[in-house]
Amino acid sequence: MGTYIVKRLFIAVPVFVGITVLSFLIMNMAPGNPVDMLINPNIPKELLELKRERLGLNDPLYVQYANWLGGVLRGDLGYSFSSYAPVSRLIGERIGPTLLLAAASLLLGLLIAIPVGIISAVKRNSKLDYFLTGMTFLGISIPPFFLGLGLIYVVGIQFKWLPTGGMTTLGGDGGAGDILLHMILPVTVLGAAIAGKKVRYVRASMLEVLGQDYLRTARAKGLRELAVTNKHALRNALIPVIAVVGAEIPLLLGGSIVIEQVFQWPGIGQLTMEAILSRDYPVLMGLNLIAACVVLLTNLFTDVLYAAADPRITYG
Repeated sequence: MGTYIVKRLFIAVPVFVGITVLSFLIMNMAPGNPVDMLINPNIPKELLELKRERLGLNDPLYVQYANWLGGVLRGDLGYSFSSYAPVSRLIGERIGPTLLLAAASLLLGLLIAIPVGIISAVKRNSKLDYFLTGMTFLGISIPPFFLGLGLIYVVGIQFKWLPTGGMTTLGGDGGAGDILLHMILPVTVLGAAIAGKKVRYVRASMLEVLGQDYLRTARAKGLRELAVTNKHALRNALIPVIAVVGAEIPLLLGGSIVIEQVFQWPGIGQLTMEAILSRDYPVLMGLNLIAACVVLLTNLFTDVLYAAADPRITYG
């Protein structure tokens, strides 16, 4: 396993470079100019040209990318064009809330999807199965931003049970309890979206496993149905689910951009929107760097989980 991990890390290097090159090219193909976004258009063209020169925007694209990559290798992500703050500090301040929101949402989604999927498979074609399947399709069909706005209106505005936005109460102490209250609505929205998609995978995987001969043998030996389902069937059924969950993590970080806007959550989603609107190239490249690392590490972690879930899987 150790040798396999080292090989995957070496393979990840050219993949990482390719991702950052494509991101850099696509970003520079977008219309608009950072200087035009930062400076009053009435300023003389000479000053605008001087600003572009100082920011290195007049250099060829391969020179700009080489300068950025050299800074990354030195641990320097550069400075924001709009705030002139270090990009690493901006991302460091925002990534914690996003990871907290994403981890809590993924945990909630799996805590709902796995037992519901198991029950739906065990009670196949029953009224309960039809009801759970219908709720699953409902969860998939409702757009997260629409569900978020609906919860804000009903729970936050009409009944005033929960805060409608932000991570802490303005003027409050910002303690764990306050943060938890502000997390309930966005975590519920993201968790419902995850659960709606994952219930189908768990159900389908469980149905495939429940028909295997070794489970019939376990029942013939006198094992209780609960032990057959949870101990023998679930572990093998989780192998394809692990792949789906591994692919969900990068999508969750990207999908949280919309939810962070709806609930004014101070994470990298808001930072991404601010950087896009201001054409802040260093911040966008820093965010793409984080996204690339998350995708590569998630794929590696998923492969390791395969072997943990099924000892028959080995990597030579």
